[in-house]
Amino acid sequence: MREMFRFGFILGIICIVAGGLLAGVNSLTKPRIFAQAQAEERLGLKEVLPDADRFEAVEEKEEIIYYKGHNKDGKFIGAAFKAVGKGYSSTIETLVGMLKDGTIVAIKVLSQNETPGLGARVAEPEFTAQFNNIRDLSKVQAITGATISSRAVIELVKKRAEEIRGLIKNEK
Repeated sequence: MREMFRFGFILGIICIVAGGLLAGVNSLTKPRIFAQAQAEERLGLKEVLPDADRFEAVEEKEEIIYYKGHNKDGKFIGAAFKAVGKGYSSTIETLVGMLKDGTIVAIKVLSQNETPGLGARVAEPEFTAQFNNIRDLSKVQAITGATISSRAVIELVKKRAEEIRGLIKNEK
């Protein structure tokens, strides 16, 4: 009986130490992870709206709604925004660049956990290139064998683009 309490006590101490170490590592790496995510987002913004030299975040309730893209003369040329939605087996997060006339410049899939070789193909250039310089997304072809995932990307980009078009229509 006494030995059982001793093992329980030792196990409790091990758990407390392990929990403390995990919390410490998390607090040490959190700023670095956040900085890396921001750097990747900046690179992604330039990828989907390459003519923009400067991006200005438009926030609402401390949440970024979209980024205004300005050229080197400071003129508004378009917006970059995230479009997030449910795919076949996971949430798909994309970054979209759109000119002020509503033309989609490009998209980039930021994250997805779809089925490898099927739904995960939404992140491949063969699919994302269909969005380059297009206004009518009905021309984008779904991927055979990954129809749910590819249609999900098309629909989430289309829906979010319509929302952002309404927000930027009077931008100059």
